Amino acid sequence: MTDEWKAPAKANAESGDEKSWKLLEKTLLASVQEQRRSRRWGIFFKLLTFVYLFGALMLFTPLMSIEKSAVSGSAYTALIDIEGMIADKEPASADNIVGSLRAAFEDPKVKGVVLRINSPGGSPVQSGYVYDEIVRLRGLHPDIKVYAVIADLGASGAYYIASAADQIYADKASLVGSIGVTAAGYGFVGTMEKLGVERRVYTSGEHKSFLDPFQPQKPEETAFWQGVLDTTHQQFIASVKKGRGDRLKDKEHPELFSGLVWSGEQALPLGLIDGLGSASSVARDVIGQKDLVDFTIEESPFDRFSKKLGASIAEHLAMWMGFQGPALR
Repeated sequence: MTDEWKAPAKANAESGDEKSWKLLEKTLLASVQEQRRSRRWGIFFKLLTFVYLFGALMLFTPLMSIEKSAVSGSAYTALIDIEGMIADKEPASADNIVGSLRAAFEDPKVKGVVLRINSPGGSPVQSGYVYDEIVRLRGLHPDIKVYAVIADLGASGAYYIASAADQIYADKASLVGSIGVTAAGYGFVGTMEKLGVERRVYTSGEHKSFLDPFQPQKPEETAFWQGVLDTTHQQFIASVKKGRGDRLKDKEHPELFSGLVWSGEQALPLGLIDGLGSASSVARDVIGQKDLVDFTIEESPFDRFSKKLGASIAEHLAMWMGFQGPALR
């Protein structure tokens, strides 16, 4: 074969290869585009499903409600649960507890109120709000008695609330007391020095950054903060004394206000509680109305989910940074 014949054959072969590569390229490109389209539609339908479920949750779930169990009698005992940390935006917040209390006192069928407590305490402000509201409602409705019943734990801010009740009951193994105040944080000064990190803070006000965990503590600022805690502690003690009156054996046992806790059996002779019992036994034997109706405000699942993602993140960040207010624990 001559060179003249070889050249066209070679050109035709190269042209065929080029067409094959272009065809393959188009096929791959179409496949990628189809995958992208499929992925976009998948995301769209997932978002659409989420929006649908979100809307259904908002439409059919109330923001908060009071669950009332049906009872056969014409009168009953109101039950209000105080469980977990006592803090704003938590199930045991002052708003929720006070709302339950008001609903119970306004119900003409309620002959007594039982606060079923299982809490380690929490905010002195929230506890104080509930304490004051119990005192106010008792004054407006002297015929309706309030009984605090401590389950596993009724400590610190939870006991603060309990002390506003007419009487306090607990199990013999319940933990009761912890009349004290705490504020905690971390100090990272030594760690920063080892890492060679320099802290730069710009403030207006001599003590504006006194809780900064990345700066050394100053004796005068530590003393000031201790004074804040001591003042809050004295407010706590005064409220407990006012609520418990002569039943409290604090003169013989000054350690009652030291932050210690006692079992229910030990707490009884100390005057921290008035007797041993449960919510049902108090309703039956003390109030005389064995039927219990739950007035506890229940938050919707949406509210709980939102708070977990929102407020609690900010709260835990503040705690990690060391900027945490006093807590009754």
